[in-house]
Amino acid sequence: MSRNQFFKVYISALFGLNVDLVNRVPTTEARMIRRIVRDDRFRGFTPDMTFDQWDSVRRGESKSVFKNQEECDVMFNSSLLYELNALRPFAEASLDNVPDDSPNCDIKERLLNLLSFFEPMDVSKVPFNSILREFIGGSIYTE
Repeated sequence: MSRNQFFKVYISALFGLNVDLVNRVPTTEARMIRRIVRDDRFRGFTPDMTFDQWDSVRRGESKSVFKNQEECDVMFNSSLLYELNALRPFAEASLDNVPDDSPNCDIKERLLNLLSFFEPMDVSKVPFNSILREFIGGSIYTE
């Protein structure tokens, strides 16, 4: 098949928000929060399981995703300014299940600290066709 027969789209959460003049929200942290919420709500994974897989996820991105992004015809930033506000209640509930003796307690505390900067929002205000619904549920695109 010819390259001209495909239109390649790259979708990524390229989070570009600062908490204040000095501290920015790392894209990786926002993506990890998305994954924790989705894994807990829809895949039956605990946060510890998600943390344990994170290095493998990152390696897979480097090997299969990031190296091909420049070949795409269009790039779409799927992050939303309000997404950590919407994800916060779900993420906090998930992270509360990380045991005190978990080797991932430092990650848990770091994420909870980050989330504390975002006022929780009523998720009923998130459009039902929003990509954020992939993580919190209620999408019009699922059965």
